[in-house]
Amino acid sequence: MVCGVDEAGRGPLAGPVVAAAVILGRSLDGLDDSKQLTEQQRETLEAEIKAHAVAWAVASASVGEIDRLNILRASLLAMRRAVLRLAVRPGEVLIDGLHCPRVDLPARAVVRGDACVAEISAASILAKTARDAMMRVLHRRYPDYGFDQHKGYSTEQHLRALRVHGACLAHRRSFEPVRAALQRDLFE
Repeated sequence: MVCGVDEAGRGPLAGPVVAAAVILGRSLDGLDDSKQLTEQQRETLEAEIKAHAVAWAVASASVGEIDRLNILRASLLAMRRAVLRLAVRPGEVLIDGLHCPRVDLPARAVVRGDACVAEISAASILAKTARDAMMRVLHRRYPDYGFDQHKGYSTEQHLRALRVHGACLAHRRSFEPVRAALQRDLFE
């Protein structure tokens, strides 16, 4: 059985990076790269994937791990955690992108795999919906930043909130706009 793995949240200035691993038992209509789907389509497919997959798992790497390790290593850590959480051991792991996490299984990176490998597309959807849900929780804790709208990405709204309010605990201190906001706070 093949397991697909993908992550969501490498680029944002805030929040964890989230990965999912999925073993599909059968094909599902509508699977695609999560970025190509609407929020409603992702949520509908999330329920179908969870109901029909042989196994699935979601894991994350925290803001602290991102700042300590760097975003690539933290993404690979989240991917490794997701694969290790699967209730069924896959025969092969296919990972979206250029890099493979350390797993004790045959593994292969597939560039643009989220668009052409159903298992990776499914993982992309689960990672994105899980991360979006986490960002909505962070929004309730830190409402001044609009995390429910931009999910931590560097939109003008988010950059303006960083300038006005400074960084909160959900921000990745190793990312330049956050680092600049923290430095500004030191000298004001």
